[in-house]
Amino acid sequence: MILFGASGHAKVIIDILEKSGMEVDFLVDADSSVSELQSYLVKNESDYVSTKSDELIISIGSNKIRKRIAESLNAQFGWAIHPTAVLGDDVSVGQGTVMMAGTVVNSSTNIGHHSIINTNASVDHDCDLKDYVHVSPNSTLCGSVSVGEGSHIGAGATVIPNITIGKWVTIGAGAVVIKDVPDFAVVVGNPGRIIRYNDREA
Repeated sequence: MILFGASGHAKVIIDILEKSGMEVDFLVDADSSVSELQSYLVKNESDYVSTKSDELIISIGSNKIRKRIAESLNAQFGWAIHPTAVLGDDVSVGQGTVMMAGTVVNSSTNIGHHSIINTNASVDHDCDLKDYVHVSPNSTLCGSVSVGEGSHIGAGATVIPNITIGKWVTIGAGAVVIKDVPDFAVVVGNPGRIIRYNDREA
């Protein structure tokens, strides 16, 4: 597996791959001063040309950057799912998606491509998460929640059942979402309230 991005997020993915018995070939990063991470070789982005035979995960936390890189690469994308993650039998997980330690994803849930389900996050039954979503540590999506492309659910946030969250939304850490959220909104607090809107350029 090749990892694109050599920072803290990559360290966690390396740990998942190692614990899963998967081989890390090398990493790629735009920072030419980085030559090694966790004893693995880091190649400069300018020296790497992707091919369809490469199996790769984009190990970058930013949803927008993951999307930009995914659309620019000519590669197949793998998965990194921690051995302690719990998945329902009929859960669908998109390519390039990473699931950290202690995550729980319950029955009839769809996780899109290049998403992050972070440490101890809980995604309950019948949820639908689109591509490039990040569900942060210790956050909870109750049943039948829909999350649009590129949205970020902050650490410790809670979304009650049957809520629709639009695309490129930011839900702040610890927020409690009790009503639908429109595209690009930034929501904080308990109960969650919109304080502004994100840039519409994804």
